[in-house]
Amino acid sequence: MSTVDSFRLDDRVAFVSGGGGAIGSALAVALGGAGARVAVADIDQARVDAAADRVRAAGAECIALAADITRETDAKRVVAAIVERFGRLDIIVNAVGGGAGKALFDAQEYPRDAWDWIMEINLRSTLVATQAAVRAMIQGGRGGRVVNISSVRAQLGINAGYSAYVAAKGAVSSLTRQWATEWAKHGINVNAIAPTFVDTPQVAMLLDDPAFKASLVSRVPLGRVGDTSDLVGPVLFFASAASAFVTGQILTIDGGLTATQ
Repeated sequence: MSTVDSFRLDDRVAFVSGGGGAIGSALAVALGGAGARVAVADIDQARVDAAADRVRAAGAECIALAADITRETDAKRVVAAIVERFGRLDIIVNAVGGGAGKALFDAQEYPRDAWDWIMEINLRSTLVATQAAVRAMIQGGRGGRVVNISSVRAQLGINAGYSAYVAAKGAVSSLTRQWATEWAKHGINVNAIAPTFVDTPQVAMLLDDPAFKASLVSRVPLGRVGDTSDLVGPVLFFASAASAFVTGQILTIDGGLTATQ
């Protein structure tokens, strides 16, 4: 296999949990473009249908599944549907998450309901979707790839009411290393990307504040916030044979932000 071909995903089946979101849909299109057959799942049927249409327009086969991936029953149902349709599952990308901009509270006053919500969408969604997917990978006996989405906030605090979010993403990073250790014997590689702010509708409220955005950009050596396209290359690397000897790693995608800390 040539170096370039090692990044291809021909004959692979990829599941993007949270595939209806800005990040998830961009990654689903990229996975399809690299040759994978793709399944996208999202809680919103209209969003997941639109994402699947984008993947198909790029020339890849794709199915759309409406599901609440924080629920074990939904995660199991989605994985069963993927295996029934495609006969296998090789890759899961966990793109459910976010919400921090809608749940900002002082640490000493952080309310339980907001805490639980952030944990559900960022941590539990990763847990239950991956468990269901990995069971299918183990049964298939061909190994697999798990790609989680953590955050620079897993290692850096921010004076903006992020207690639940940093706790959830810190747990995602820790689980990435733990799962890599446990599932290596099954030929399953587990890695994560850890972006800084990515310009999506989820963080529009924060980035629309000129003072906040200017302060953020001033601390990023490359002088801008991230874009969904910045995540594509790293995820394709972790999803493909190019990363065959890489597992348990968290790749920071932050324009150099953490290098300055």
